[in-house]
Amino acid sequence: MTPDIHANAIKRLAYIEGHLQGVRKMLEEDRYCVDILKQTHAIRKAIEKLETLLLDGHLRTCVVDGIQKGKAEQIIEELRSLYTVGR
Repeated sequence: MTPDIHANAIKRLAYIEGHLQGVRKMLEEDRYCVDILKQTHAIRKAIEKLETLLLDGHLRTCVVDGIQKGKAEQIIEELRSLYTVGR
């Protein structure tokens, strides 16, 4: 993974962690359910963005490196497996 993608991923995780803590506090304070659900939706979207970032980093580094090292079949199988998990 490139250093910039790594740093961005760490930053996004910190954001997600903070958001989760906020939702916990909302639950503890017995806040309005719809407001909490809006926040959980935002967390899900943030996780999706993190996953997209991680996949981009993987495609730009690990996949390219693996193919160059003659591991194309292994890379293809990993990507196929990842696609299955995502469905």
